[in-house]
Amino acid sequence: MSRVDDILNRIEALEKELVEELRQVEPKLRYTIQDKKVRFSAEVKKRQKLLVKRWFNYVYDSGFMIVLTVPIVWSALLPTLVLDAAICLYQLICFPVYGIPFVKRREYIVLDRHYLPYLNIIEKVNCTYCAYFNGVLGYLREVAARTEQYWCPIRHARSIKPTHSRYRHFFRYGDAEGYRNGLKDARKRFDDVRPKDDADV
Repeated sequence: MSRVDDILNRIEALEKELVEELRQVEPKLRYTIQDKKVRFSAEVKKRQKLLVKRWFNYVYDSGFMIVLTVPIVWSALLPTLVLDAAICLYQLICFPVYGIPFVKRREYIVLDRHYLPYLNIIEKVNCTYCAYFNGVLGYLREVAARTEQYWCPIRHARSIKPTHSRYRHFFRYGDAEGYRNGLKDARKRFDDVRPKDDADV
């Protein structure tokens, strides 16, 4: 294993550790998830509802210039919906042909902030929009990363920021022999994301 692989493995382990740490909920914020819905205790809900900012005050406090930018922010929704549909269609058609495991969209697009009792209706809509938009971009990045691993798994000469999840499986920049001799294997190196029952497909 190269030093680069070792560093990437440590980064991946730290990312998993961070996710687990973020999942730990403070006792005062206790909630449960049932049927994909977040449930707060009645006491927590009551406390949180006291902190709801009336939508009129929320808009007023945002300021005129912020309000003017709203149509520009929301104009990105239609292209994002089209992009989302295109990614789904692309993956559905191409990934089985290439033998690449599907990216699970639901792992990237998580819409749960609207369950927060302390958000007003505008904040809930805005939070849903942001979660969707960033989720689609994360989903796109992973689909593109797996595609790049199949078609062109070569690292760049210059550093890129940040690297995606499949970059560890790419060949060093300038490693012509490694690329030519190992491309066939690199195109199949998806065991870490392949569901267990698909492992021998």
